[in-house]
Amino acid sequence: MRSNTDGFSMSSMDRKQIISWALFDFANSSYSAVIASVIFPVYYAKTIVGNETGMGDVWWGRAISLSMAIIAFSSPFLGGIADYTGKRKRLLFAYTALCILSVSALSLLQKGMVFTGFCMIVLANIGMEGGLVFYNSFLPEIAPSQYHGRVSGWGFAVGYAGSIASLVLALPLVKAGYLGTTWIMVAVFFAIFSAPAFLFLPPDRPGRMPVYMAATLGFRHTWNMLMEIWHRKEQRKFLLAYLIYEDGVNTVIVFSSIFASTTLGFKPEELIWLYIVVQVTALIGAFAMAKPTDLFGPKKIVYSSLIMWSAVSILAFFVKTKPEFWGIACIAGLGLGTVQAATRAFYTQFIPEERESEYFGVYSLVGKSSAIIGPLVFGQVSSAFKSQRPAILSVAAFFIAGLILIHFVRGGGPNIKR
Repeated sequence: MRSNTDGFSMSSMDRKQIISWALFDFANSSYSAVIASVIFPVYYAKTIVGNETGMGDVWWGRAISLSMAIIAFSSPFLGGIADYTGKRKRLLFAYTALCILSVSALSLLQKGMVFTGFCMIVLANIGMEGGLVFYNSFLPEIAPSQYHGRVSGWGFAVGYAGSIASLVLALPLVKAGYLGTTWIMVAVFFAIFSAPAFLFLPPDRPGRMPVYMAATLGFRHTWNMLMEIWHRKEQRKFLLAYLIYEDGVNTVIVFSSIFASTTLGFKPEELIWLYIVVQVTALIGAFAMAKPTDLFGPKKIVYSSLIMWSAVSILAFFVKTKPEFWGIACIAGLGLGTVQAATRAFYTQFIPEERESEYFGVYSLVGKSSAIIGPLVFGQVSSAFKSQRPAILSVAAFFIAGLILIHFVRGGGPNIKR
């Protein structure tokens, strides 16, 4: 990519790199939507395991928590490998192949194959989330720093389009009862639209050191960054608050479809339309609150979003009908886009100049770690009470705790002087 003072231009190969990078986000969003969020969680919890006593919730929570714990622990090592060995593309391919093959294997599942399904989804999630470490590392190479936000935004928008496209393709298969074929469709979708990344992204370069040395260096660098941030009081308080309330957000994402299906009787096709609408409202929320975040300060926006999330979780405990849940889900969607965008804006106020990549590496690590405890808690509470409603209240506890902690964080003031 070439830039100059007059504007922005790309050569043919540069354009291919940008498009192929964004298409990878389009590709992997099929997994995020169909497998991780909407259709497969319900199938696994209710059909493969059986969710009459909440054991489906327990096993799904275990699968998500274990896979995210593995990714959170290994991310510093993977980051070091990506930075110092030059093998990013090879490793991105390996992790992507692991996810695609694991998703394909889901079509072989039969009722009662609880542990087999558990292992498959753990492997698929590791492949998906682990690959993102290498995928993200391409951004500085394919775009100059002044266009990182723009290109990243394109990938984000294309990812939403991928979620919607894959769900639209899944809809007729799900309505016809071809669930095994649905998982194959996701695998094929992922494979086809990720292929340009392996064709056009920059090739692997000669490594500067062996893999084990690179992994060790990556871990040491991450540890040093964590220690540096730990000694910065306000950053420490912010990341602790983020870790807790983001765990609530992630738990809602991975269990909302199971709750809607098990407790309220939503059909798979209804869940698809619900998810599409929530994606749209999340985008609306992110855009609508962009200026207020700068005007009033990200702390106030995060604070009000957490109040709203707490209220939504408590209201979900009492919801009885599908229309009521539709309304709550749309409100939650608005808050989803808002809290994520405002949290990132809040964090940028703590970052020293020219150290954005290092600090956002820690931010990403905390984000991945925040999908470990919540799913386990939801599953265990659901099983203990033989009902998902008390489990919903346990999610509210994460938001309320995060709300209390964020209150004591200094900073997050307006970016626009009035």
